[in-house]
Amino acid sequence: MIQHPLLLGGTYGSPYSLKMRAVLRYRRIPFRWVLRNSRWDQLPDVAVKIIPVIAFPDENGEHHEAMVDSTPQIERLEAMVAERSLVPVDPVVAFLDELVEDYADEWLTKAMYHHRWAFPESVTKAGQLLPLDSDLQMPPERWEQARRFITDRQISRRALVGSTDANAPIIEGSYERLLDLLQEHLVELPFLFGHRPGRSDMGLFGQLSQLVRWDPSSVRIAEERAPRVVSWVTRADDLSWLPVEGDEGWRDRDALPASLAPLLAEMGRTYAPFMIANAAAHAAGAAEVVCEIDGHEYRQGTFSYQVKCLGWLREHHAALADDDRRAVDAVLAGTGCEQLFA
Repeated sequence: MIQHPLLLGGTYGSPYSLKMRAVLRYRRIPFRWVLRNSRWDQLPDVAVKIIPVIAFPDENGEHHEAMVDSTPQIERLEAMVAERSLVPVDPVVAFLDELVEDYADEWLTKAMYHHRWAFPESVTKAGQLLPLDSDLQMPPERWEQARRFITDRQISRRALVGSTDANAPIIEGSYERLLDLLQEHLVELPFLFGHRPGRSDMGLFGQLSQLVRWDPSSVRIAEERAPRVVSWVTRADDLSWLPVEGDEGWRDRDALPASLAPLLAEMGRTYAPFMIANAAAHAAGAAEVVCEIDGHEYRQGTFSYQVKCLGWLREHHAALADDDRRAVDAVLAGTGCEQLFA
């Protein structure tokens, strides 16, 4: 039982910040939203200056301990509060749910970054609005400096995260196919694995909160191709209203939705080869990942964090009971995702 509200430090333009805000809202865990780097931001220091930051209260309601990284944040909240869990009871479904969350966090984020910083209308909007998250009364001179700084810095990082002209067909096609898959899935079910959300839904929501509601280029695509997805993102922002009974609401391993297989195949087409190539490049000490995705050459900078993510997935796959691991492998067989655990 949490006696005092947590603090959640983030910004409106951050997909991971809105992901964790949605988690706390759905789980009905008391918290206070704090705009990072605003005059209200008195969050404890964290080793890595990324968002979101969650600060945990002590017995007196003081916030001296904080952590970053949305996936470990979710895991810690699960250990603290049992009600309205995001982890499916069936360990096979729970693992698949975790895998899709990682896809959202580590691959779909490329579409979010690309649509924000590769299209002039999106660049203009982001440059103008993002600085104001921390200070709505920012003087015009400082706002102009912040606008230029953020725009120049983010555009300069495009190639590092894969947003290049050469990679554009891969990233843009991946986003459009995901919209089509989710549009079809939402005809059957309100969430990926049933009638209540899991970590996968929260991961998808975080990136889609920007892609289908914020950045003009990707919003336009979503409104044309996937109106159900746009509506779903609006709902998923605050699911505190959703009735949940105990551990009920998820499909089990024998009743997985038919729409899961095409989604896993999409992940096997894009996310899986990237994650494997990134790990290989990191192990070889290479500064750049070069691999084939969907019949095209894909290049970007090597990321050590995504090596950790793949390592965690492999550890959790190996830790499954034998029958559960065989069941997971049977679901993944032929999707391309099986190569992650070969």
